[in-house]
Parts: sequence; structure tokens; C-alpha cells
Amino acid sequence: MPKDYLYRGRNEEELKAISMDEFIRLLPSRMRRSLRRGLPEEQRILIEKIRASQPGGKPVKTHARDLIILPEMMGRTVQVFNGMEFVDVKIDIKKVGHYLGEYAITNKPVRHGRPGIGASRSSMYIPLK
Repeated sequence: MPKDYLYRGRNEEELKAISMDEFIRLLPSRMRRSLRRGLPEEQRILIEKIRASQPGGKPVKTHARDLIILPEMMGRTVQVFNGMEFVDVKIDIKKVGHYLGEYAITNKPVRHGRPGIGASRSSMYIPLK
């Protein structure tokens, strides 16, 4: 039997039931400060759209990568822009308290191949196939 994941000693139902002030007290200092200062208009609109959406329904698209994932977002899918495309982020309890942008990586890993024509002096001796 797998052990349930807890966020700071609380399970999914307890997290959804606590007030926003109690949740803010559970967060690390950077997130706590950000939420206490208030959300920008773009993030407030996004949270309203997420509240209006159905769990498991059509995903909400956003460019707000700096939004902190809140307990009320659990079970929803958000499409986060990574600079080139929208990446699906399925929100569960393990992602609560993190930023949306952490789950939409903006760079691709470098894949080094063989040198091409004109790359260096040593590439003159590599046979072209």
C-alpha cells in the first residue's frame, strides 16, 4: 500500500479545506512574501479562470510562469508557455507551493553531433556520407 503524499503534514483534503492565510504560513519565505504583497492583475485573472474551469476539463493557457501553485488548483491542467509552445502541467499535491514555470522547461538539452563542413581544420578529414 503506497503512502499518501503530505505537504507540510497535510493531505490533499486538509490542504483544500484550510484558509489562504493558513496556507501562506506553510510556504517558504519567498512565496510567503510574494502572496502577502498581492497578486498582479494577470495572475488574479488566471486564478479566476482556473476556479471557473472543471477538474479534468479543458486546460487554461497562460504565460504567467511566476504564479505559485495553490491548493485550489489541484486536479486541474494548466498550459504554461515555455517560449515556443504551451506545455501541459497537471497539478497535483506534489506541485503545490512551487511556481508554474518550474514545470515548463524553457531550454532544450544540447545534443552535440558530428562537426559539419567548415567547422574546423580537423573536420576536413571526416568522410561525408
